Amino acid sequence: MTETTPAVPSSAPVFTTRSPATGEPLAEHPVTGAEEIAAATARGRTLQTAWGALPPARRKEHLLRWKKAVATDLDTVARTISEETGKPVGDAALEVVLTLEHLAWAARNAHRVLRRRKVRTGLFTVHQRASLVHRPLGVVGVIGPWNYPLYTPMGSIGYALAAGNAVVFKPSELTPGTGVLLAELFDAAVPAHAGLLTTVTGPASTGDALTRSGVDKLAFTGSPGTARKVMAVCAETLTPFLAECGGKDAVIVTADADLSAAADAIVWGALSNAGQTCAGVERVYAVREIHTELCERVVERASALRPGAAADSAYGPMTLAGQVGVVERHVSGAVSAGARALLGGPESVSAPYVAPVVLTGVPEDAAAMTEETFGPVVAINAVADVDEAVERANASRYALGAAVFCRGGRSGAAIAARLRAGAVSVNSVLGFAAVPALPFGGSRDSGFGRIHGEEGLRAFTAVQSTTVQRFTPPLALTSFEVPAATRERAVRMARSLHRRR
Repeated sequence: MTETTPAVPSSAPVFTTRSPATGEPLAEHPVTGAEEIAAATARGRTLQTAWGALPPARRKEHLLRWKKAVATDLDTVARTISEETGKPVGDAALEVVLTLEHLAWAARNAHRVLRRRKVRTGLFTVHQRASLVHRPLGVVGVIGPWNYPLYTPMGSIGYALAAGNAVVFKPSELTPGTGVLLAELFDAAVPAHAGLLTTVTGPASTGDALTRSGVDKLAFTGSPGTARKVMAVCAETLTPFLAECGGKDAVIVTADADLSAAADAIVWGALSNAGQTCAGVERVYAVREIHTELCERVVERASALRPGAAADSAYGPMTLAGQVGVVERHVSGAVSAGARALLGGPESVSAPYVAPVVLTGVPEDAAAMTEETFGPVVAINAVADVDEAVERANASRYALGAAVFCRGGRSGAAIAARLRAGAVSVNSVLGFAAVPALPFGGSRDSGFGRIHGEEGLRAFTAVQSTTVQRFTPPLALTSFEVPAATRERAVRMARSLHRRR
């Protein structure tokens, strides 16, 4: 499949996407209005009936065919991602590969996770046969981000489709081409169910229209502030809402950690994708004994990296122009408050690129430690011990991801258990993102709900509980004709039973 610019009716309002690196126009896309979105939702509801009724094996077959189509056209998908975000093509290709892993898992495991299963009954319900099943919701709306325009929204799209739903997808206005291409590939791979995945494009008004369109659940990725606004609209109709709102992820480094491995992981976790990763590394707490050496190792690695548009650049530009100002404010504010810039500083910010910045001694109340920077900046502060590291890591209003570096995996897991993050990697960063069976999500200002894994499949279903009476019970308590003596006997029996240990 070759990349094409979507056909736009001459009378339809349009917007133009531009390269974050050069500002050159990339493509024009329609601003999808409320009526069109309502029609897409209604169409999705009609198509979902047939999709949800398919035998699980057939639905799996269709999704794997779609996966194959994305894999076959990987170069085009990666190039589209690269053009719209500015990230190197190689990084974009890895994003596609990671997405394929998740889609494959969702397709192959949906039936096992969601199929009807028996539930044990109790003493007074022995005459009932009980079971539960996870049924598709109907139409799921997905509002996606620009930093990982394929991988992140597909954590909702792929799992929602695998669970038997239709999807209406609104990608970021910075990366609409990726969303359009994704839907085109689905229609080409699964023509019998074309339109089951619909991409609508436009600014915030398009997202608002999708929220109000009558979808049965909305999955959102973005800032906490925007999430609150979207959630307020969902509350008007009691539309279920799933939010992934970013993080301020911390790394804890103990005295016995492999400092070379820790430094390598910290640099990659903080600087890859220009630091524009919701679960990227922004804060590091290293015990005092090894703090200086860790800083030296991080600076040595980070100083060798250069952003740019060249094929061999370590990372690309800031995709969202306004984020450059946020990064500059955080770095300048930290230095003004007494932090030391071990590498770079305010002068590292030269839109649209930001060179690596490594800070230390940043006050814990500085914006660089409390707000999401979302840029190639990392703060490495010294702590007295692991207890202080855990306390500082947990003090954030975000609670998405975290990492621990120490000598033993068992001790690392013990530290991880004390962290309030939704996902923790030991002796690596973002290790959980590559494991499709693991759920992903956070709490506090990082949002709520889970994508990926079994929880991610169940997130796009409604549970239906069923009981079937097998025979007339000796003690029928659900009737007005039950004698008082029978009820009293049942109460005495239950009381005697439950007074036992």
